[in-house]
Amino acid sequence: MLTDLSCKDFTAELSSKKPIPGGGGAAALAGSLGVALNMMVANFSKGKKKFLQYEKQHEDILERGEKLRIKLLNLVEEDAKNFEPLSKAYAMPSSTEEERANKEKEMERCLKNACKAPMEIMELAYEGILLHEELLSMASKIIISDIGVGVQLLKAALNSGYLNILINIKLIKDKQYVENVVKRTEEILRAGNKKVDEIYAEVLEILS
Repeated sequence: MLTDLSCKDFTAELSSKKPIPGGGGAAALAGSLGVALNMMVANFSKGKKKFLQYEKQHEDILERGEKLRIKLLNLVEEDAKNFEPLSKAYAMPSSTEEERANKEKEMERCLKNACKAPMEIMELAYEGILLHEELLSMASKIIISDIGVGVQLLKAALNSGYLNILINIKLIKDKQYVENVVKRTEEILRAGNKKVDEIYAEVLEILS
């Protein structure tokens, strides 16, 4: 399991010429770290005299954050699992008409499957960004910089997930599928980046 590796070993695996882990796994991990920072800020702020009125909200954020953190971490494995069949499909023979037809069919299936994890990474990263926005007004100023760091990690996950989708859909021949994916992902991309920039600007203002 990639997620059972130490930080040192994971980055060593990532730096090798092996196809997995790759950008998708790195994006999922960045997203999980971004959510973990949200939880750290919530845990630190929870119970502080100034924020006692937000006790239930902090607990709710922590509960939702834990689910997001685990889901994103699991996507490190999911992305790797989905990429392996695609790498094999690329290597399929295509000398004859029959071989080309079989390869095209398998490529289409594998490319669509390879889009699943990055799309989920984008959706979950956006949820994580909204958690940071929710926490901003009830977080200790001592640790507010970590909301800024958290949303930047989630922004990285969001944009990286999008790139991993783009590289796959450019080879997919199902135009309706591609159109649906582009519409779905571009909406999340725009909304997520806008939110991150707003939250980051607010953190900067608090720190200035």
